[in-house]
Formats: sequence, structure tokens, C-alpha cells
Amino acid sequence: MSTAVRPVEPLLYTPEEAAEALRLGRSTVYELMADGVLAFVKQGRCRRIKVAVLKAYVESL
Repeated sequence: MSTAVRPVEPLLYTPEEAAEALRLGRSTVYELMADGVLAFVKQGRCRRIKVAVLKAYVESL
């Protein structure tokens, strides 16, 4: 009997991961962040985008 390991769903995405998920370019995601369209959290030098923010952006399209 093996135990199946469930992958952990990410709660935050890097801009690069968000670009991949949205099928957009990395620079486009950074522009959306700079324009305030995609809200992000910043911890030190790292920027992360919440999954809920990405879903809300897609719903607004």
C-alpha cells in the first residue's frame, strides 16, 4: 500500500509563474503590477501575487 502525496496548491505566485498561468509575457505581468491592475504583496525584494487576485483578473476580462 502506498500513500499518495497530494501536491500542495500554491497560494502565491511569482510574477514569472503568474505569467505562465495567465499565458502572458513576464513583462506584461510586471506592467499590470505597476499599473495597479494586479495587486501584489512584497516581502523584502520578492513580489508575490495571490491566486485570488489572478482569478479576479481573469474574471474581469
